[in-house]
Amino acid sequence: MQYRRLGRSGLQVSELSFGSWVTYANQLDTGAALECMAAAHDAGVNFFDNAEVYSHGESERVMGEALRQLGWARESYIVSTKFFWGLHDAPNLRNTLNRKYLLQAMDRSLERFGLDFVDLVYAHRPDPHTPVEETVWAFHDMIERGQALYWGTSEWSADEIRAAWDVAERHHLHKPVVEQPQYNLFARKRVEQEYARLYEDIGIGLTTWSPLASGLLTGKYRNGVPAGSRGALAGYDWLAELLTNPARNEAVGKLEALAQELGCTLAQFAIAWCLKNPNVSSVITGASRAAQVVENMKAVEVAPRITPELVARVEAIAGGLAD
Repeated sequence: MQYRRLGRSGLQVSELSFGSWVTYANQLDTGAALECMAAAHDAGVNFFDNAEVYSHGESERVMGEALRQLGWARESYIVSTKFFWGLHDAPNLRNTLNRKYLLQAMDRSLERFGLDFVDLVYAHRPDPHTPVEETVWAFHDMIERGQALYWGTSEWSADEIRAAWDVAERHHLHKPVVEQPQYNLFARKRVEQEYARLYEDIGIGLTTWSPLASGLLTGKYRNGVPAGSRGALAGYDWLAELLTNPARNEAVGKLEALAQELGCTLAQFAIAWCLKNPNVSSVITGASRAAQVVENMKAVEVAPRITPELVARVEAIAGGLAD
């Protein structure tokens, strides 16, 4: 496992990380989560990603209990959370980045984790109804209070990120250092085009999610939605249509042949492809079993074998299908 700086910050994150979206408290109880986290940690992972909204707060609770049982030294790992959607349907409690919500949400999040602070906190989506100055000041104050060490954004536009950075620069506040966008062979334009100027101009880092396109890039959806898969979960009906897209599944078959040439699985190949982007600080992986974690981590051995010639072949297969 290699470690990369989080953008222009000094924080070093493992090039592969482990996240809890969908799985924790849905597919994994504390025991299974602990096994997956231990397998990731054994492979060199030091960054564990979470969010307030995942499993309506229970994901943070499960991860916090797993961390307590694992007993790792606090300085040895990095934990994140994200705020925007909230947990209650009421004013100032849902779909906001106002100061009241953010500061109170952080208090509740730390209680669920059982931690004194998180290393990274993200604005999970932009809020067009709250002045960006208010949001930036709130994240700055979280850091000043010692509740977080760094802050960033998730799925913000390049203009929104730059506006927040400019506010922080103007008022000498803690700046956003990281963005968390979706990035995979079928979701590329934001990372590769829209954000292009941000890497050099303001030094933003990336912790990218869904390297397997929610499982599409494992090949398991080429013949429909298997029982027990993510696409079959209650509340994820919207995902099933994306996972069974005929053109993309046809491309998946061709990509699998490339993976076989490298002697790896399609999943390992897809994760390794994300790692080849030098602007990516960490690729967030997910799994419902420890054995899956072990297999995913082997992507770090595949990435150096992806040549420019192979990249060109991938582009010919999937480039025209990417958003």
